[in-house]
Amino acid sequence: MHELAITVIGPDRTGIVADVAEALAGVGANLTDSTMTRLRGHFAMTLICTGPTAAEAEKALESLAGVTTAVRQVSPEASGGGDGEAWVVSVHGADRLGIVAAVTREVAGAGGNITDLSTRLVGSLYVLIAEADLPAGAGDELAQHLAVAASELGVEVTLRRAEPEIL
Repeated sequence: MHELAITVIGPDRTGIVADVAEALAGVGANLTDSTMTRLRGHFAMTLICTGPTAAEAEKALESLAGVTTAVRQVSPEASGGGDGEAWVVSVHGADRLGIVAAVTREVAGAGGNITDLSTRLVGSLYVLIAEADLPAGAGDELAQHLAVAASELGVEVTLRRAEPEIL
């Protein structure tokens, strides 16, 4: 069975998720992991599916008007996933250049892996929420490093363990 990574990007419109899902279902694609969002009027979707070949998926998506798609075959994820602990990083403050770079560099420096990240700019308020897998025992030291980065950036940063039932 083939496993594919697919991206779809274009202007947002009503029915776009249904159109993508139907096109892929039509060639036997089972959507196993996906994330979809609207970013300032633009639709962005990334998904992993199993079933068809890359050529079959590409052909099915050709009929979608006004979007750009990319399809590539990927290897199935190794079983077991990460051995890290799940944490959530939250940032709130005035928008400024370098917030994402500084926060994610600190997580990486602690040996952490960002597993999900979203940002929003509402007026002048910038909000970042990231989920990360951290090595056991790395949370306290990362919190200290994030506090320094927060001070330099003029934002508030919170690091907390993720509640498994929330993820």
